[in-house]
Amino acid sequence: MNGYATSDRDAVTAAPGGLLDLLKVAAVVLDAGGHIALWSPEIEQLLGWTAAEALRQRADTLLVSPENRPRGRELFAQVSTGARWAGVFPLRHRDGTERAVEFRTMRLLDPEGQPHLLGLATDATTVRRVERDLALSHSLVNQTPLGIAVFDNDLRWVGVNPALERINGVPEEAVLGRRVGEVLPDLDVAAIEARMRHVLETGRPLLDQQTVGRTAADLQDRAYSESYHRIEDTDGRVLGLAMAVLDVTERQQAAAEVAQARQHLSVIADAGVKIGTTLDLQQTARELAGVVVPHLADLAAVDVLESVVASGTITPVSGGAPAEFRALAVAAGYPTDAIHAADPVGELATYGSSRVITQCVRSARPVLVERVDGKMLRRLARDSRAAQALHEAGAHSYLALPLVARGKVLGTLSLYRTVNERPFDDRDQVLASELAARAAICIDNARLYGRERGTALTLQRSLLPSTPAQREGLDIAARYRPALSEVGGDWYDVLPLGPGRTGLVVGDVMGKGVQAAAIMGQLSTATRALARLDLPPAELLRHLDDIAGSLGDAIATCVYAVCDLERGTCELSSAGHLPPVLAGADGSAKLLDIPGGVPLGVGGVEFGTVEVDLAPGSLLALYTDGLVENRAESIDTGLDTLTRLLRNAGPSLQRASDSLLGALSPEPDDDVALLLVRTRA
Repeated sequence: MNGYATSDRDAVTAAPGGLLDLLKVAAVVLDAGGHIALWSPEIEQLLGWTAAEALRQRADTLLVSPENRPRGRELFAQVSTGARWAGVFPLRHRDGTERAVEFRTMRLLDPEGQPHLLGLATDATTVRRVERDLALSHSLVNQTPLGIAVFDNDLRWVGVNPALERINGVPEEAVLGRRVGEVLPDLDVAAIEARMRHVLETGRPLLDQQTVGRTAADLQDRAYSESYHRIEDTDGRVLGLAMAVLDVTERQQAAAEVAQARQHLSVIADAGVKIGTTLDLQQTARELAGVVVPHLADLAAVDVLESVVASGTITPVSGGAPAEFRALAVAAGYPTDAIHAADPVGELATYGSSRVITQCVRSARPVLVERVDGKMLRRLARDSRAAQALHEAGAHSYLALPLVARGKVLGTLSLYRTVNERPFDDRDQVLASELAARAAICIDNARLYGRERGTALTLQRSLLPSTPAQREGLDIAARYRPALSEVGGDWYDVLPLGPGRTGLVVGDVMGKGVQAAAIMGQLSTATRALARLDLPPAELLRHLDDIAGSLGDAIATCVYAVCDLERGTCELSSAGHLPPVLAGADGSAKLLDIPGGVPLGVGGVEFGTVEVDLAPGSLLALYTDGLVENRAESIDTGLDTLTRLLRNAGPSLQRASDSLLGALSPEPDDDVALLLVRTRA
């Protein structure tokens, strides 16, 4: 790297450098006889002899040890004839030690033509150290990949190293004496020179300053890290400043990739928590759209094949046939009219075989369109109006992912970028495919569950009485409400036994789904058959217990009551069921404590019986636990609320049934069976 460049005019007024001061160059003059004629203060500092002690002394006697004097006299004679000599020669210090002194010698002539010898001397150890430092500096500056520049106090280049020549794309001779903006106008020149002035004025270095711009070596912007240091001599005089430049474009890109990878992992972790929280098809689709927006896309839509929604089966799209989709979810990362470009949630949409979304489900492969133009928008949107809305929103990149579960395509996840300027790339496709695969399994589970729930509900309703049998002297109301999540095995029945006698039963099979509904059907049928024998409640439950034991792992709770209006009594037995409630016409209500009893299917335990009076206007409530249980409160709270509400049930049992369901179990987590019976006055 070049040193400081000055003009001839500047050299006249320029301040001296500090290198000679660092070397402490001394001068000594010998006359023709080898006597010391001149003795400088620097040589006095180097060898310790004062001028008074050294002048007029023979140099070889005073300064050279006896063994080195022949060589010293030889060199003196050589220089006296006009030859020059440079090298290291040992001289005696005043303290008796020897010092290695480096010389530059030459012959001088006085006015009479008499020869004198001038020796310029300095400590050889100091010279070696300075030479080593300079060599090391030169090696580091020229071989380092770090770009290094030196500027004068006017912020003009006075030197650059080869690395900076490569970074700038400009040779050193083209920048010397010029300012940054004259050579590299595409950089943030104002910011760079402001940093330079700050360092020159304060002396405090600035490290790792970021600049993004373009040099002559690149056609695209790159990122640079710059550090600035003020240069001072040994006396503290400011000579200029040095700037070190490192191209950190790749480092920043790598950091961005790491940050993106972390974000992708975060999105995947987020998806694992947020997608599939329920077995509801539409809720799962909303959860998927909510995860990808805004982390991955600005606009997202989830569409499934109509056959998945309508029948729970999957009809593949093949050949040139169009595809029918049902929109399940749409999400946008910001308020935008582009959200109306997606198919309205819940509506049916048909796309021809040439449309991108149809190709996606037909091939079961992602479709990535990095740059979307007007023609492509018309292939993506449902109509020209939707295409115009996407265009106005700035949609510029598109990604469609098939929702594939268990080898079958259920639908698509469609993603748009509008605000995010970066187009979708392969990494985005990998992440989106991972999310689509996870969501597809959840959607397929919801589909399978929906089919099973529909089957169980159909079976359940077919086995329950459409309307409870009406009996003379009794007002009867019954309700069955399936759980929002999964159908269970709750049932009720009203059984005619004989004149004035009516059997009432409410039961709950443990478990969910078709199996629970099937067991419920068998127990319900058995109860009807046993009731024809007019058995006492405890004996009927004992027979049901035997039947339940023959059904494998079937467990059920049940309460059976026989109302005898002629006697005005009700006899009840329970198989591990919640206690019925008896409310009087006077506004009283209580839980009936029925002794003993374990669930049907356990076996080995006798069932107890309790008999209560049925005064005219008495109301008996039989129910399953779905009515009074919820996750937020204890079951005792539900039982207390039920008892309180039955004190003021009102004259209409139908309205009372609906009121109880609305108050106690508006969105049941479990099935609810409710049977209300009131004796007429």
